[in-house]
Amino acid sequence: MSTENTQQEPPESLEPRVGPAPDSAPQVRPYRHPAAGWGAAKSVTRVLVEERELVDGPRAIMRMNHENGGFDCPGCAWPDDTKGLRLDICENGIKHVTWEMTRKRVDRAFFAAHSVTELADWSDHELEDQGRLTEPMVYDPESDHYVPISWKEAFEVVGAALRGLDDPNRAAFYTSGRLGNEATFLYQLMARELGTNNLPDCSNMCHEASGRALQAALGTGKGTVDLKDWESADALFILGVNAASNAPRMLTALAEAERRGAQIVHVNPLVEAAATRTIVPHEFLDMALFTSTRTSTLNLQPRIGGDMALLRGMAKAVLEQSASDPRALDATFVERHTAGFEEYRALCEATPWEELERQSGLSRADILRAARVYTEADRSIVSWCLGLTQHEHGVDTVREIVNLLLLRGNIGREGAGPSPVRGHSNVQGNRTCGIDHRPTEAFLDRLADACGIDPPREHGLDTVRTIQAMRDGEVKVFVAMGGNFALAAPDTPATYAALRSCDLTVQVSTKLNRSHVVHGRAALILPCLGRTEKDHQRKGVQRTSVEDSMSMVHLSLGMKRPASPHLLSEPAIVAGMARAALPDSETPWDWYIEDYDRIRDTMAVALDGFEDFNRRVRLPLGFRIKQPARELVFLTPSGRAEFSSAALPDVVPEPGTLALGTMRSHDQWNTTIYSDDDRYRGVKNLRTLVFMNRADMRERGIADMGAVDITSTAKDGSRRYLKGYTAVPYDIPRGCAAGYMPEMNVLCALGDYSTQSDQPIMKHVKVTIVPAAGG
Repeated sequence: MSTENTQQEPPESLEPRVGPAPDSAPQVRPYRHPAAGWGAAKSVTRVLVEERELVDGPRAIMRMNHENGGFDCPGCAWPDDTKGLRLDICENGIKHVTWEMTRKRVDRAFFAAHSVTELADWSDHELEDQGRLTEPMVYDPESDHYVPISWKEAFEVVGAALRGLDDPNRAAFYTSGRLGNEATFLYQLMARELGTNNLPDCSNMCHEASGRALQAALGTGKGTVDLKDWESADALFILGVNAASNAPRMLTALAEAERRGAQIVHVNPLVEAAATRTIVPHEFLDMALFTSTRTSTLNLQPRIGGDMALLRGMAKAVLEQSASDPRALDATFVERHTAGFEEYRALCEATPWEELERQSGLSRADILRAARVYTEADRSIVSWCLGLTQHEHGVDTVREIVNLLLLRGNIGREGAGPSPVRGHSNVQGNRTCGIDHRPTEAFLDRLADACGIDPPREHGLDTVRTIQAMRDGEVKVFVAMGGNFALAAPDTPATYAALRSCDLTVQVSTKLNRSHVVHGRAALILPCLGRTEKDHQRKGVQRTSVEDSMSMVHLSLGMKRPASPHLLSEPAIVAGMARAALPDSETPWDWYIEDYDRIRDTMAVALDGFEDFNRRVRLPLGFRIKQPARELVFLTPSGRAEFSSAALPDVVPEPGTLALGTMRSHDQWNTTIYSDDDRYRGVKNLRTLVFMNRADMRERGIADMGAVDITSTAKDGSRRYLKGYTAVPYDIPRGCAAGYMPEMNVLCALGDYSTQSDQPIMKHVKVTIVPAAGG
């Protein structure tokens, strides 16, 4: 682990400048309204007016997430409604679509007027707010400007750089979650035909722990439930999820669950708006009457990292109850379908309640209340997001979820099972279709047979190791399909330095962002179509497919004229790069792009679960990829669902330190910042803040809204700093703090990644917070 430059404060050019300039003084007031409802309606109206999309915006809203001729929301991966809902939309989805549909343009005149050095001083909001990219651009180091380049020349720049490498592993191919399945398949095919498995992706930073845990426990890297299961569960446990901002359409499922009498338990250090009550906007009578629906029956606030202790405490309670009430434990299921139960039972019995209370930060009574909800429910779903995965022990925590579910046979039946909440629209589809630096032999064998290539067998680099390899000069070419890698990755100074060390960086994007101004010695910007836009190819307008977080695969069809006639689709851009990099390739790249059905026909042969792809994806709502574990077929070494018996980690902060978790604000989607506001946490005109427990503030002599300096200490002892942040008192457990990414990514050292999942530990950063020097 390198400590180069980490003992120093980050240079001024690396200080975060993410949000727009505030239009008035910062304000923080408690938010006491329902989630969604009129607040969401007002926010959406403001966005439509500001982007001047009062005609096309509402048209897009009526076409989003619809099975017949609609496009898939480019925001979150929550499944589409199964009951024909006409307004299966949310505030964040509309913001995301309107942000993409903007009339503003970033053309050659814009780049001629602004040097890269100048753009580097702009905030990230200002960069993205300039509008849509319109044509390929190449960086000219002599003038320090991006200048136009033809598509043919741009592809040749990429091809020459890749052909010139002495080892294909000196290239890395990154993707964010927005890439459709067809482009994803071609992208990984290109990389593997070149000879590398260097396919880092955003899952390496988000849900890698979920996939590894579920694969080990159940033989599948995905959840086993679908939306119909959510509609029939007796109890829903929502852990580490801020649903109102990250998956707002979940609010509909929560409201419906409450009305039918299901129990809803939210587990989060912060009681978020989605864990209180909601007015679902498409329920017009409720909107008119201001009638809200509860979205929780119990809220628990564990310390950061304390979820595993809570889950084990619930399991301990189930086992203790089973001694007097055999119905608490599904002994038949455990005997027939699981392995490792006796070891796990012994572990639970040996773990004292005092330790469970200390590590969870909850009382025994609170843990027993949650356990009672679980044992009284016939069918339970446990759902989680990054609040559980971005920890050192993320894999063990997700496996503890599976342990708890197995005790009562909550796998393989309706209304029950594990349900990870994926963040980005097609992030799960990316992994399904081959974006994986650790591919299985079975996958590579099928790919070889279907595509006639000899793919490499050694594992490639994930996101953290790609950054390290770029920084150390081992990776020379970095290609990114979507996303804003410079801001999304941990340890901002190290990530910047890594990108600048490359011989060539290639960014395939819709809008200008930080990754275009933090670039390699040579750099290309390749603008692509957005999800809302029509994709014209030789055989007509094309559809692309996506997979939601519950394994449903369906088609998406753009409705809008492209922002520029010079834009290419993502599959076409991948094919163009591949033709230039692999001049002797026998893969029919041009033929594939003429008609995406041809890509899907090959995918049907190469990918397990995609058989008869073109027919099934055109069915109403598409099709669900088979999940063997749902049928009680466990593809594990034992052929059974595997209990795990991991030791509880010590997550109690050392004296004087706090555990800090990074998170998004409500007016934000991943690294895209719409404003400096966070409505659901009562914040206006402020992002450089840290939420703290009031007692922790008093202990440190920190005033309400006082200026503070934050110092993180990495595993290797190096330190990172943020100065002059505002301390906001908040309902958060003692010893915990929270603030916004990507600003706080600077605090997460590149070497501080989980030894279980290799994910950056962005939800459990060790920090000290003191009054600002001279404040």
